[in-house]
Amino acid sequence: GLISVISVGSYVLLYTPLKKKTELCTVVGAVPGALPALAGWTAARGTIDPAGILLFAILFLWQVPHFFAIGWIYREDYANAQIPILPVTDPTGARTAFQSILFTALLFLVSLLPTLLRMTGWIYLVGAMGLGGFFLVAALRFRRNRTIPVARKLFFASILYLPLLWAFMVIDKV
Repeated sequence: GLISVISVGSYVLLYTPLKKKTELCTVVGAVPGALPALAGWTAARGTIDPAGILLFAILFLWQVPHFFAIGWIYREDYANAQIPILPVTDPTGARTAFQSILFTALLFLVSLLPTLLRMTGWIYLVGAMGLGGFFLVAALRFRRNRTIPVARKLFFASILYLPLLWAFMVIDKV
């Protein structure tokens, strides 16, 4: 439907051309990256509702620190390809680390909202708090020590976070 058109359109018309022009491409690209969750929820429910928007927000916020970790690990490759992502345009990594912490902290807060919306219960809430804390600590460690091994740990935390968060959501509703 319309959400799929917006997803493909924003990917092709916004994200793809911006990749070679601005460090904002990561945040712009997080929109089409998160829209499939909203599309799936909307298809199942028949309408856009706060729960679907919340799933979109979780995926949107998760993508930024996840990709910044990848970008830091492979920033020489991105620089050689002339793709000006933030880890390339930020030589000290201070802004990359700050934004990783910011998006991870916002993700931590937003991930608690499913319980407030009665989408989930206490099992999910406890899991979301633990996972969010784990992910946030990894981002804080990256701020202190902006090296490839620490960026790999942030990446690993991001890879664990999302499927486990969804698992807690499912387990809580079974």
